[in-house]
Formats: sequence, C-alpha cells, structure tokens
Amino acid sequence: MNKNISVELLNEIVQELYHKYKGVNDGSLATYIPELAKAKPNHFGISITTIDGETISAGDFEAPFTIQSVSKPFVFGMALEKHGMDHVRSKVGVEPSGEPFHSIIKLDTDSKRPANPLVNAGAIAMTDLVKGTTQKEGRDFLQKSFEAYVGHPLNIDLSVYESEIDTGHRNRAIAHLMLHFGMIDKEIEKTVDLYFRQCSFIINSSDLSTMAATLAKDGLNPKTGERALEERYVKSLLTLMLTCGLYTYAGEWAFNVGIPAKSGVSGGILGVVPGRMGIGVYSPLVDSHGNSVRGVKVFEELSQKLKLHVLEKNP
Repeated sequence: MNKNISVELLNEIVQELYHKYKGVNDGSLATYIPELAKAKPNHFGISITTIDGETISAGDFEAPFTIQSVSKPFVFGMALEKHGMDHVRSKVGVEPSGEPFHSIIKLDTDSKRPANPLVNAGAIAMTDLVKGTTQKEGRDFLQKSFEAYVGHPLNIDLSVYESEIDTGHRNRAIAHLMLHFGMIDKEIEKTVDLYFRQCSFIINSSDLSTMAATLAKDGLNPKTGERALEERYVKSLLTLMLTCGLYTYAGEWAFNVGIPAKSGVSGGILGVVPGRMGIGVYSPLVDSHGNSVRGVKVFEELSQKLKLHVLEKNP
C-alpha cells in the first residue's frame, strides 16, 4: 500500500465496498450462545482508523455487538505484560491447531499446553493469568485494559454474559482438563466467569478499527495517545493473529488476505496493517468457520486494492 494514500480515497473505497456487499446474505447467525442468534442479520459496518487517528466508516458502524473471540489476542498481550514471555509460553503454545476453536482435546502431546492463545483453551489459560487475587480485581483490570484500546468506557452485555454462564459447559470442561494438566489453577469458576465477561464487552466496528490501529501504532492509541501495550509485545500478537486468527480458515486467510487479524462468532473481524491503519468490519452472518461472510469479502478486496498483504511489495 502506498503510504501516501489519501483519506478521501480510503473513504471512497470503504463506501464502495459497503454498497457492493451489503446485499450478500450468505451465512447464518451464531447460535451456540443463544443470545447471539438475536442479532440483526442485515447489520453491516466497515471502519478504518489510521495511525493519525482519523476514522472512515460506512454502514452500521455504530451497531453494538459483543467482542467474543476478538478479545483473545489482547488478553494474550495483557498476560505477557504481567508475567513475561517465558512464563506465558510455559502455559500456551504458538502453533495453529488445525482444530475448531472450542476443541476440548487439542493439547500438545508432550507439554499439555493449549496450541495457541486464540483457541478457547489457550484463551482461558491467558485469562487465568490475568484474573488477579479477587474477582473485582480481575474485572477491573480487564475493563481498564480494553478501554485503553478503544479510548472510551466500555459496558458488558449482561444478557450475553448470562447466556454464556448458562450454556458454557464446554468451556468449563476445557478448564477442568487444563487444571488436570497444571495449565491453570484450581479457581476454575473464577477464571471461566472472567473469560465470559471478557467475551461480553460491547463494541462496534469503529471501536474495532481503533483497537487495530492501536496495534498498528505499536501499542499506542492514536486517538488518546494512551499506551495500551508495551511495544515489544506487539509483534507477538500480530504474528499469532496472522497464523491463527481466523479459526480453521487461518491458512486460507494468510494466503489470500495476508493481514494480521482476529475474528469472532458475533460477526466482527479486526485487522492490523502495521504502521498504517486498523480495520474493523461487523456483520453477524458467519460461515462454517465462524467468520463473518461479508467481513471476509471486504478484507479480501481491501487487501487486493490497497496491496496490504504483509508479503507484498509496496510502492
């Protein structure tokens, strides 16, 4: 991508892509968390935030949704800051799992670590590392940390949070298995409760792009100037997002799009173009991998039009 691309041209492209794909109705609403099935299938928002703090948006960019798995790389970063690389790596690997994100049995044969921090097992292990000594401490820490990325106060969607508590038995099973192998401590309910809250923060596509732009600017929020993550850990997050961020579609994503990204089953996709911009797309109709159908199409075309693939030579 040409570093001198104008905001006007970005806006033109964003508007074009919104109108091109807003009529796509492929995919379906996620149902494994019952509250997610209540989303409006026609919602579709696109936002780009530059590292200078300018945001360009189209469509339903203020439509609220829960962050879900998009939260995972950010909590990995929080764990790195609290405990350092060596301790965190003793609890989680960095390999693509090749399995669905909620796989129970995919732990490393020798170390018994989860494959990476972006599958549920690895994410729960990371949440366990940041939960603090009391429930309030853990909740306050997550709240403050995510607010540093979005640049404003955040709320929890209590209906989604309670739905996850009521139906999240698979995640509890994952936690029990990791307790058995010594990957998390015995306070399972406290860890899983915090994980459910982590997934229930309410954001929109504009927030996604700001979070992504913060990583694009080496951990510094371009709108507030607040540091959200130590610069030395940004590369680790982006590497995992490129190799593991799109569930079982990660290889195709790296091949076709080549942008470090993370998706969530609520329909959000966040993408980072280092040193340039952050991209956020929301549309709740997801494919068999759990990725937003419209979101994937938007990212594919943005990558092609602006030459954003990390391995593509830029002018």
